[in-house]
Amino acid sequence: MWNRQHQLGYVYESSAGFALPDGSIRSPDAAWLSKEKFAQLTEAQRQKFPPVCPEFVVEVRSPSDGLAALRRKMEDYLANGVQLALLLDPEAEKATIYRPNQAPVEVADFNQEISAAPELPGFVLDLRPLRRG
Repeated sequence: MWNRQHQLGYVYESSAGFALPDGSIRSPDAAWLSKEKFAQLTEAQRQKFPPVCPEFVVEVRSPSDGLAALRRKMEDYLANGVQLALLLDPEAEKATIYRPNQAPVEVADFNQEISAAPELPGFVLDLRPLRRG
């Protein structure tokens, strides 16, 4: 909804993949790419895993995901150019916010909203629908 209202870029879901600068291919659960970065891609690049790093990614921990591996993945995203990354752990009702050159910030419960500003002005994620009970 935020992207529809602001029309600043493109939203991707988990079936989309990105060829990151380090050579890895990643498919975050959700991602956002600005119009500026999208415009730099050729039509052929847009049809495959584009060679670009999205500015914003979200990963949702599933019961089979190891937390240490997900944390490394988030650090890898940052090393490749992601400006904001969210790691959501519905089982533990914890969210971790990652930004370049900053320590991760943990949100201890899902009874709140978290802001993606200043990277995505006006974007707010309501964590309450993700609560288990």
